[in-house]
Order: sequence, then structure tokens, then C-alpha cells
Amino acid sequence: MSFMTEEELVSVGFKSIGKNVSLSRKASIYNASHISIGDNTRIDDFCILSAGAGGITIGKYVHIACYAFLIGQESIILEDFCGLSSRGSIYSSNDDYSGEFLTNPTVPTQYTNVQHGKVVLRKHALIGASSIILPNVEIGLGAVVGALSLVKEDCEEFGVYTGVPAKKIKDRKRDLLELEKRFLI
Repeated sequence: MSFMTEEELVSVGFKSIGKNVSLSRKASIYNASHISIGDNTRIDDFCILSAGAGGITIGKYVHIACYAFLIGQESIILEDFCGLSSRGSIYSSNDDYSGEFLTNPTVPTQYTNVQHGKVVLRKHALIGASSIILPNVEIGLGAVVGALSLVKEDCEEFGVYTGVPAKKIKDRKRDLLELEKRFLI
């Protein structure tokens, strides 16, 4: 994998860029001036980050795996130590599929009914491969979403969720909080 140099990262025009950021040269970045990336974060090949007015904020020690996708008009926030697995998608905007409105960004807004809403992944949240997070969702501290899941509602702290739609199946251990403290000393 070929990552951008520090000079290349600065030239992209991010709102802010941390130290030791590994951003693939094969990732696509749109509206960089609305994107902040924290220290020690890695974004792999073929990811798409398309920030709307609300922006995208990525914390420290975050990994966004290949082919992941973040897009929408509202805020998307990934706090420290989050992970978004391959082909994971986060949407802060979503078309109305009811048939009562037209869809897609080529149609004037008076004919559509796009829903916008902030998406937040709290610290240590993990999203499994090919999972989809829809607008107006908060993934709680330490919560995990299994592969191939569709998240339409908030996930509580340290819950393990899976399915379509995602449902809680068990609790996650909290040992990682002590490990984080030792790691950051």
C-alpha cells in the first residue's frame, strides 16, 4: 500500500491533519476542507470520504479499511480507537425510497425527500465488514457491529449487534478501557 507523504497530506487541504497519518494515495477525498483526521490514523486503498456541510471528524488511532465509504451532508464522527472494516458504509444522508419522491443527487431538492442526520461512532466502536450505518445513529462507547449488518437505530455502550436490521445479541467486555490507559501512558 502506498501512503501519502506528510507534504502530500498538507497539500490536500484538510481542515486539520494529525501526526503519523497513513492515507492511501488510492483513497478518494471530497471537500477536504470539511475533514479532520487525528494522529496515528490509517485510511486504506479505495476508501471514499465525501464530506458535506457537517463535515467528517476522525479521531486518533482510527483504522478505516479498504473500500470503506463515508458520505453525507450531516456530521460523521469517528472518535478515538474506532475501526471501520472493509466495505463498511456510513451515511449521514439517505434518499426516501417510498416511491413518493424522486431520488438521487441529479434531481432538484424540491422533488426529493432526503433525510439527513449526524452519525457518531464513540470511542472503541467497531463496524464489521460490509455493514451499513444510516443517518441519525450513534454507536455507543465500545459497541461492536458484526459483518453484513444494517444499523438504523442507536447501539448502546459495549453492546454486540448483528443482523438486518441490527439487534443486540450480547455484551462486550470492557477490558480494553484499562489497556487504553496503559497504552497512552
